[in-house]
Amino acid sequence: MPRAILCILDSFGIGGAPDAADYGDVGSDTLGHIAANYPISLPNLDALGLGAAAELSTGTIPRGLTNQPRGGRWGVGREVSKGKDTPSGHWEIAGVPVPFAWGYFPHTEPTFPPDLIAQLIEKAKLPGILGDKHASGTAIIAELGEESIRTGKPICYTSIDSVFQIAAHETHFGLERLYEVCQVAFELTAPLMIGRVIARPFVGETASDFKRTGNRRDFAIPPPAPTLLDRNQAAGRQVFAIGKISDIYAGHGVTHKLKATGNMALFERTLEALEMAADGAFIMVNFVDFDQEYGHRRDIPGYARALEAFDARLPELIARLRPDDLLVLTADHGNDPSWRGSDHTREQTPILCFSPSLTPGSIGIRPTFADIGESIARWLGLAPGSHGKSFL
Repeated sequence: MPRAILCILDSFGIGGAPDAADYGDVGSDTLGHIAANYPISLPNLDALGLGAAAELSTGTIPRGLTNQPRGGRWGVGREVSKGKDTPSGHWEIAGVPVPFAWGYFPHTEPTFPPDLIAQLIEKAKLPGILGDKHASGTAIIAELGEESIRTGKPICYTSIDSVFQIAAHETHFGLERLYEVCQVAFELTAPLMIGRVIARPFVGETASDFKRTGNRRDFAIPPPAPTLLDRNQAAGRQVFAIGKISDIYAGHGVTHKLKATGNMALFERTLEALEMAADGAFIMVNFVDFDQEYGHRRDIPGYARALEAFDARLPELIARLRPDDLLVLTADHGNDPSWRGSDHTREQTPILCFSPSLTPGSIGIRPTFADIGESIARWLGLAPGSHGKSFL
């Protein structure tokens, strides 16, 4: 029985979506702008059709790539869910487009409703909070981390996404204490349809050496319907969730949860999962560094080098595939590191599929990310879901 491995290259967009104007993102192109500003080399992704997919998406082949794939199926994904949040993209990839509008916090300072903060302080027994604004995570920790340590007040902030983020020191404040505060915040923000409350622990003693750790935890609203993960679990099969995948789906449909910090560690866990995976298993991994470390920080060289490091290891994964295994590479949204601001960009995404038993060719532009989930479901022999159509 075949197995399937789905790799989400978090934020790896390949050109503005048709509705990019609705999000102020016309002209955004994560891959294209990286390639235009850095002499990037991605031979293995290109062989799977990355350059061809980019040309289909934008009409232009990014510098350093070609339109001559040498194996697998390739195409372009187009999101129908509103917003450009992590849950929206991931849920739709797994066959469940988001049927509602997320809640967002206004671009004011303070940004959070006063009654929400008052309840958080009371219920979590806090001396107060710091922040209360839109901010980059690393910047606001550098700005307020020392005061947070001194006062015992956590740092609360948000972004253009549907999130409420809480940063606190792992030891001075306490990691478990941070999780407890985030659980309270999640219960308070859920009625506002805020998609996630994210715990952002950090270490260090001064602004010059503060560093976020790998103990991030997302408290997320669960998907509104069974996803591909649920469907594979219901069939009695393994579902490996690597990185932040389990948090994104609120633990639903997960049989094995594997955590790691950094793209290369996540790659190692993916190889480990492949060794453990039985017939019919589904492995899903999110390579978060592209988004968290480079996209949001607008670091073009860093993003490019991270892509090259991933590309260099791709043959290891392909070499371990069984003849009937399926590998799918895609993304959940864009995050153009050349773009203004620090937020996600509304873009189309690459869909690259490979199996030793799969004939190569184009799958065109898919009208919904849900086609990815339905294609994997068909490969695994699962019944069709309510959204999307298989391209396999």
